[in-house]
Amino acid sequence: MNAAEMIRISEIFGPTIQGEGMLIGEPTVFVRTAGCDFRCSWCDTLHAVDSASRHTWRLLDVDTIWAEVRRLSGGKPLTISLSGGNPAIQPLEALLQKGRQEGYRFAMETQGSLFKPWFAQLDTLVVSPKPPSSNMENDWQTISRCLALSSVQTILKIPVLDETDYQFARMAGLRFPHVQTFLQPVNQTPPPLDETQPDGLDMDDILNRFRWLVERCMEDQWYDVRLLPQLHVLVWGNLKGV
Repeated sequence: MNAAEMIRISEIFGPTIQGEGMLIGEPTVFVRTAGCDFRCSWCDTLHAVDSASRHTWRLLDVDTIWAEVRRLSGGKPLTISLSGGNPAIQPLEALLQKGRQEGYRFAMETQGSLFKPWFAQLDTLVVSPKPPSSNMENDWQTISRCLALSSVQTILKIPVLDETDYQFARMAGLRFPHVQTFLQPVNQTPPPLDETQPDGLDMDDILNRFRWLVERCMEDQWYDVRLLPQLHVLVWGNLKGV
């Protein structure tokens, strides 16, 4: 295989449940790619982003990745979540084609900083613009291109830390009224790069922020939004591979 077609992988795991967004609770195998063009201040998947974890990443061909997905799923088609990092960096078209031929469904989450034609082969595209607390800047033109894919189920999913982030989310929801907006509280405590160490996750802080977010949306009568916690964080914390 051409080196340009190799995919940089952080981890492949499952099946487990999707922990967030519109597919929350759905049995899923995760293909987490490595590398990201963002570095959010509260990133909760540093092991797929930070160069300090590069030694754990693998450069794999499609056949190797697919063999692992089929092993984990027992050959039974289910949803495959393409995550990261930013999976849009990786050449995933051949993987999508192989999986769809066998009846698997694909969901992908990206911040919308890149647009690739193969996005049209996804079943679900989750576009997650990053709010001010991330210290990142969004490319709204590219985000608009991602959300204009009529053949793909698309949603907005925005993490919220504080009032400034909430106002950002309100703006985004008004900007793209044709797609469903999902909000979730920021998982503010980043996990350690060594996943065997305690992550210091403050669950009370996350739950309090979620309660505040619900109250804030009800106060503004923002009723066409969907509010969800990160279910996997509530169950497993910031553990890797869940």
